[in-house]
Amino acid sequence: MERNELRLSGTIGLPTIETIAKALQRRKPGLLNDLGCSEYAVLLPLLKREEELSLLFEVRSQNLKGQPGEVCFPGGQKEPGDKTPRDTALREAAEELGIKKASIKTLGALDVLWTHHQLKIHPYVAVIGDEIELHPDPAEVEEVFYVPLIRLLEMQPLVKKVRLRMDLGTDFPYHLVPGGKDYPWRTGEYPVYFYEYEKYVIWGLTARILHHFLDLIR
Repeated sequence: MERNELRLSGTIGLPTIETIAKALQRRKPGLLNDLGCSEYAVLLPLLKREEELSLLFEVRSQNLKGQPGEVCFPGGQKEPGDKTPRDTALREAAEELGIKKASIKTLGALDVLWTHHQLKIHPYVAVIGDEIELHPDPAEVEEVFYVPLIRLLEMQPLVKKVRLRMDLGTDFPYHLVPGGKDYPWRTGEYPVYFYEYEKYVIWGLTARILHHFLDLIR
């Protein structure tokens, strides 16, 4: 037998080619670095305002600990009672906007956004009926505003690239890495988009999701 020939025993406790193949065929591929992610879902609500199809945005309450005063889409973190990310998006949007989930009709899902902050965000595009009266929750929402979709499609956002570098800490085992502290670590970068509308600035993850949506419908 060649030294590098694969030979797996059928002995109890050891896998075989057949058991490995069955295990792989039964599973659906996911994201290897998905472990430890916090799962969120957001809604991109479309509705008519002054006869124009518009997209609704929220301004986060100044009382919130995280990102007070920033522009966002309705949404939040998945809770145990949510069967799917879509359920999360609908529940959060209904709570924040003070409407019933039945008032919201989802049109479809956008691409999932996985971030370097260990966040996995599921965006959904939806429609809210023109006749629905909103009652935003003041504990979470300072105000809502609407941007005509045609204006968004005409905008050219400001784009800045942010570089990502490794921060290894003082206790990193450099002696186990070829080259030690001189190892050529890879760096990366990602775009940060800024959309300005009247007094509002849409940026960060909200702007990345918005940019993806606008690219899809152009």
